[in-house]
Amino acid sequence: MMAQSLQFWSDLSPLVWFGLKFAQVLAFVLVLSLMVAVLVLADRKIWAAVQMRRGPNVVGAFGLLQTIADALKFFFKEIIVPSGADKFLFILAPVLTLVMAFLSWGVIPVAPGWVISDINLGVLYVLAISSMGVYGIIIGGWASNSKYPFMGALRSAAQMVSYEVSIGFIILSVIFLVGSMNLTDIVEAQKGGLFNWHMFYLDFKNPINLILFPVMFYMGVLFFVSALAESNRPPFDLPEAESELVAGYQVEYSSTPFLMYFFGEYVNIMLLSAMMTILFLGGWYAPIDIGIQFVPPVFWFILKMAIIFFLFAMVKAIVPRYRYDQLMRLGWKVFLPMSLFAVMFISTWVVFFGEKAVGV
Repeated sequence: MMAQSLQFWSDLSPLVWFGLKFAQVLAFVLVLSLMVAVLVLADRKIWAAVQMRRGPNVVGAFGLLQTIADALKFFFKEIIVPSGADKFLFILAPVLTLVMAFLSWGVIPVAPGWVISDINLGVLYVLAISSMGVYGIIIGGWASNSKYPFMGALRSAAQMVSYEVSIGFIILSVIFLVGSMNLTDIVEAQKGGLFNWHMFYLDFKNPINLILFPVMFYMGVLFFVSALAESNRPPFDLPEAESELVAGYQVEYSSTPFLMYFFGEYVNIMLLSAMMTILFLGGWYAPIDIGIQFVPPVFWFILKMAIIFFLFAMVKAIVPRYRYDQLMRLGWKVFLPMSLFAVMFISTWVVFFGEKAVGV
């Protein structure tokens, strides 16, 4: 199947190839945009349910069109640029954040063959592109020419860099198990049901492999918490600085530029949910392997992403905000040593046993 697909693309003329790829990317962006609208509404509804209130319920049936109405409101508002701001960088910053968020999705496989570019260094690509998003925040805070946005941008940069280190080590533990940085290979390594997923790996045929379960389960938990910090979600939403009565690095933004920041944040949340699904939860594979799957693989992928996002929303609703010193201490003194220990343990395990613990 893969060979036929490669042959199909290689036989196309450059112009037709570009047209088909452009249509593919456009469709992917459209689907992601619609998913953002759904997730924003779901986020507000879940938070409302926890607080025993209704949430959006006026615009459209059950409030389903509320997100679209809010987006249109932002589109038609006036774009206000502070007089002392660097106008070019002020507008560039939210555009950069949004573009980097979309680019990261270029290598995410949501089903067998459903990926824009299935490259062998997919994990490295995601890490490289997603880390560029911090530039949008720093530039936005600096270009605003105001103290509070600049302080919020510095806090956000320190927070994202701190937790990207632990996320990198956590991903390394998965790479060592699989022996590949290709995201499709990582998913294929977890086929066979729930107990072959990295977060719940239990090899009853070889009891010595059971020691991998607590390590990888803990890595999955660490990845989830690090994803909260990486995406500036509660309880780690320190860049927004509500104690200072301002919105952090985006306090000077309005209209479409603010919407770009908001949009990019939710695209990144979906990206981290997809990465956790791929790395730890078996990707598009069903929890029970019966040989024949009657449900489309993309359904399982989206369902797992939805469950992870539900956990994101519940954490926002029930966990109090950390102090900034607690946030930094957690990242550097807890997550970094534990993820580094996991990398050392998994690499030692693979080397001494002479084969990958979880083969493709």
